[in-house]
Amino acid sequence: MARPPGPLLLLLLFLLLLLLLTAAVAPGRPCGPAGLSRDTVLGRPGVNVTLTCRDEGLANVTVSWQMEERGAGGGPSRRLAEGNALLLRRLRYEDSGRYGCYVGGRLLRSLRLLVEAPCFAEPPETPRVSCYRRSPDKDVLCEWPLRVKPSPGTRAMLWVKRRFTAENATEQRCRYFSKARKFVCRVKVPPDADTESLVVSTCVNNGAGGSAGEDRIITLSSVPVKPDPPINVTVQALEKAPQRLRVNWSYPSSWDPRFYWLRFQVRYRPEPAQTFTEVDQVMTPWLDIRDALRGTQHVVQVRAQEEFGHGAWSEWSPEVVGTPWTDPWDLTSEMGPFSSQFPMDDDGTYGVTLPPELFWEDAADGAGGAVVKASARSVASPYAFLVAGGSLLLGIALFVAIMVRYRQTWRTGGQRGAKPEGEGQHVLVPLGPPSPPLSDTPLLSPPSPPDPGGLHVTNLDYFFSGQ
Repeated sequence: MARPPGPLLLLLLFLLLLLLLTAAVAPGRPCGPAGLSRDTVLGRPGVNVTLTCRDEGLANVTVSWQMEERGAGGGPSRRLAEGNALLLRRLRYEDSGRYGCYVGGRLLRSLRLLVEAPCFAEPPETPRVSCYRRSPDKDVLCEWPLRVKPSPGTRAMLWVKRRFTAENATEQRCRYFSKARKFVCRVKVPPDADTESLVVSTCVNNGAGGSAGEDRIITLSSVPVKPDPPINVTVQALEKAPQRLRVNWSYPSSWDPRFYWLRFQVRYRPEPAQTFTEVDQVMTPWLDIRDALRGTQHVVQVRAQEEFGHGAWSEWSPEVVGTPWTDPWDLTSEMGPFSSQFPMDDDGTYGVTLPPELFWEDAADGAGGAVVKASARSVASPYAFLVAGGSLLLGIALFVAIMVRYRQTWRTGGQRGAKPEGEGQHVLVPLGPPSPPLSDTPLLSPPSPPDPGGLHVTNLDYFFSGQ
């Protein structure tokens, strides 16, 4: 019967397993001060430095130098002078990089030059790395922001390896972006590693020391998608729409809209206000702002996210400005009535409180008084003349139609009420003899005898008769 292993043997097995796991997870690259390795040359700004290809001179061969990387962010290679020794005069911070000497296209030696200040250099900040993808079909990017600008000669490295394997880690150089003030590293994913876990390690160092970030364990399926900001953002005014703005933009070049879509968020504010109004769930690459302030410049920004809300929002696009359409006739007519509608106090101020947006442009100019003065003679809008003229023509046409209608009615009524000649006619006779004249010589001539067929308005029986 076999005896069970003793406690000492179990402890040894546990320590061996722990050692193997630690070796499998850690990339195993030191993060110390830069400029101390054998292939690194440390230079000071303003001094001369000589890079040597071989300690012993090479006979009957032509040695050419080439700069492979420039500065902390790398750059395109360029050819330099020929010879076993390369003299660099009056070093600058931009001269930092990797230099290689070649013979017939074959690399003989590679040297890294670091141009740093002689003193007062501080160790770099500890990286706090976050990884993402700009598109579902793009490589993984890992980045970390910096609070202060790194000292010249600072370099950042990233190592990637499979988890729980003994293979060596792949080393990659990180690039520093001065405007965004952050380091960005592109992760080269090993072949057939879509579903495997990867260990990502970072290190930043300079002449004063080095700082290593915490190892991150990622899988390609779990890396969030963070698109680039939208590009070509423009703001246009719409004619005869004083409260509308049309915002247009385009998909970022790193995102292919044929396979994946984005949703957008737009925010805008009138100047000089600081509070933004946000519009969500925008699926089209354009938006109409319908509540813009008349005659006020607006600041607009756009950002994007994966169409189903997976991943993170992109950064906001750069600010663009636009002003709604303004009718010059309306501008003159709207400014005039303020001087007559609002009474002025003794101190020259209005007796009412006006909206603050009316003074935003004046506040932005920094002037103490009004910039635009009301015109003493208001100019009427041409639309008012059109409305008044149309109303007058409509009234005249209606009056003419009524008169024509009633004229036809009168003619019809006259024809129906007429009687045959001689039927029902009465002869009007005076009620009594005429009054005697007041004097012998009458002032008026005596009335002529009545016409039997005539109409005399003095005969009242004609009006009161029942016929």
